[in-house]
Amino acid sequence: MISSNREGVSFGTSSTDSRRELVDRIIASPLFSKAERISSLLVYICDIALEGRESEISEQKIGAALFGRSADYDSSIDGIVRTQASRLRQKLDLYFETEGVDEPVRIVIPKGGYVPFFVPRTPKEAVPAVLSGPPVSVPVNPPRLPDETNVPRTAKSRLAWILVAILSMSMLGMFLHYRGLSRKSRHVHPLWSQIFRADQPTLVVTGDSGLVMWHGITGRELDLSEYIAGNFRAQLSTPAMPSLELAGDLSSRRYTSNVDLEIVHALDLHAEEQTSKLVIRFARDVRPNDFKEGNVVLIGATEANPWVQMFEPRMNFVFSNDRARKVMSVLNRAPRDKEAPRWDSVYADAQHRVYGVVAYLPNLNGDGNALILEGTSMAGTESAWDFVSDDSQLSPFLDPIRRSDGSIPHFEIVLGTNNFNGSAAKSTVLAWRTYP
Repeated sequence: MISSNREGVSFGTSSTDSRRELVDRIIASPLFSKAERISSLLVYICDIALEGRESEISEQKIGAALFGRSADYDSSIDGIVRTQASRLRQKLDLYFETEGVDEPVRIVIPKGGYVPFFVPRTPKEAVPAVLSGPPVSVPVNPPRLPDETNVPRTAKSRLAWILVAILSMSMLGMFLHYRGLSRKSRHVHPLWSQIFRADQPTLVVTGDSGLVMWHGITGRELDLSEYIAGNFRAQLSTPAMPSLELAGDLSSRRYTSNVDLEIVHALDLHAEEQTSKLVIRFARDVRPNDFKEGNVVLIGATEANPWVQMFEPRMNFVFSNDRARKVMSVLNRAPRDKEAPRWDSVYADAQHRVYGVVAYLPNLNGDGNALILEGTSMAGTESAWDFVSDDSQLSPFLDPIRRSDGSIPHFEIVLGTNNFNGSAAKSTVLAWRTYP
């Protein structure tokens, strides 16, 4: 069975099945060790499958067992399981292409379902190895077919036709299933239908992780004009300071975070549901004119994405970094009622408290929309994304603020959460604003 703790989730040590050992290696790898949600998902579905209970694996049951949803929640509206499964497939592909390139067996989770398949790899894909435990097969518990050598010729033909019929029915069932999913996904979402338009691609700008490290090494703040000009690179020619040489190297290289990439991947799925497309740009490749038309999504706070500075004059919740005290804060420019004037995320905090901000604002010309996802850390940014991508959290916020025509106003939200091994737990709404 599965055992879990704050450090992660893994199979019990009593099992000697090589497939369970494979899952243990995967979730212990650097790719998965800080991704608690998808590690839990992988362990959950593999444990059930290896116990021969594949029929019990469904989106509804996963949502209830792992993500705190009610047993009767509407999975066609709340896509938390689909989002996490997509992230899991992406991470598995990356694992088997890098650290797990020599694994003799690959775990595959076909799109449209959640049952894991343990697929033996050919010698070209991996170095052969002797596996312990039951033989690896696809699926986990396949039906046994009669021995062909003991079947009469007429029976062979009959068996062949039966197999063809079964395969045809299976393919028809899969087609109807996919078509059903497609129809479900075409519902008009109150937020994504405003961010993604069929007649215009949406610009998505990922953060500059090299810039974050540059800030940490130099202790300097960088405004948008300096970032656009690129002058900060020439200011680091100090051979006597190795750390500054490293900062100069970072200023010339291009890095973005795994969180940003996972958000982009999920945004692409939302765009597809709305029959729209993305234009993805690294922060250094964008210019001010790119924000004057159409819709845009900015990922990361100003530390990683200085383009957020263009929208800050009209924002109530903005970020501030006190490097001397090692505190990253969300400032509340105009507190209301009992709202806090600021929320501090202290680097050395034992509770790992982090904060995220979601800002849905007009674009610079007022003829489109901008969605900004920020955090006091990567986990904070992840909490902002989890909030807008999880309809069970987003809908209770949007429903009361909807206009009479069903549309939603522009808004800002501050979220508080805890950082567990680099990932955000479920967040709490601390304050919000809506705008006409």
